[in-house]
Amino acid sequence: MTSIPVICTTSTGVVGSLADAVVAWLLNNGQAVFDGLNTVILGLADACRTVLEQPSPWLLALIIALLGLWRVSATFALVSLLGLNLVVVMQLWDPMLDTLALVVASAIVALAIGLPLGVLAARQPLAWKLTRPLLDLMQTMPAFVYLIPAVMLFSTGAVPAIIATVVFSMPPVVRLTVLGIQQVPSDLIEAGRSFGCSERQLLFKVQWPNALPTVMTGVNQTIMLSLSMVVIASMIGGGGLGDVVLRGIQQLNIGLGFEGGLAVVILAVILDRLSQSLSSPPAVPLRQRLRLLWRGR
Repeated sequence: MTSIPVICTTSTGVVGSLADAVVAWLLNNGQAVFDGLNTVILGLADACRTVLEQPSPWLLALIIALLGLWRVSATFALVSLLGLNLVVVMQLWDPMLDTLALVVASAIVALAIGLPLGVLAARQPLAWKLTRPLLDLMQTMPAFVYLIPAVMLFSTGAVPAIIATVVFSMPPVVRLTVLGIQQVPSDLIEAGRSFGCSERQLLFKVQWPNALPTVMTGVNQTIMLSLSMVVIASMIGGGGLGDVVLRGIQQLNIGLGFEGGLAVVILAVILDRLSQSLSSPPAVPLRQRLRLLWRGR
């Protein structure tokens, strides 16, 4: 069971006092729920970390490069391979895996909640009216603010980092899922209905396939926001590359901070290009790309 932090009650504003009261009530009445969430999320993060550390660094770098060759281009595969080997040379491989595990765990939770919520909001106007102000609040609230209730409810470490990251990164996938489904041409929907589609068939055979490119853009944004928030969450013990950057700032060590920041950039580029590539099939088939590569073109 996690220790309960002491709540600071120096807030003098009415809204701040109300927020303190809500957190105090949650701590007194929902500790069993938070302990359960803590166990589930920690298990998910540990599982992601265990899977990522199974292959050796050179093998995982090679797998990512081959994935880049398949989905993006030979140039991207080469850049990915060189970038990941640079991370190994900088001795930041383990912090990078910690960061990647947190990003994967956070993205899984955010997508598991955000995608169904987006579908519901797109098909039910009342659900969208209720969800939209909440998404506005989640997107406009400064990122550091999410760290405070996360620490109050889950102490420090990976779990509050993931909770804060999920809240920060979920709005894009909800919004773009709603947008993608609402932008499906009405004549396609009418055609589906005229052929006798049920509402479920209409969703999975007409609306979802047409909305998929927009939905995948939301998935890409959620992954990238997860990475940015995971780095910030090093302030509450999230660890990983953010911890390296934070130590560089605290020690005024420019070299350490630069190496941590460079590793974050390498990871961000790889995640961005790979997740973008999932929204559409490659422009040039892999076999043709290999043939051009063999001919030196």
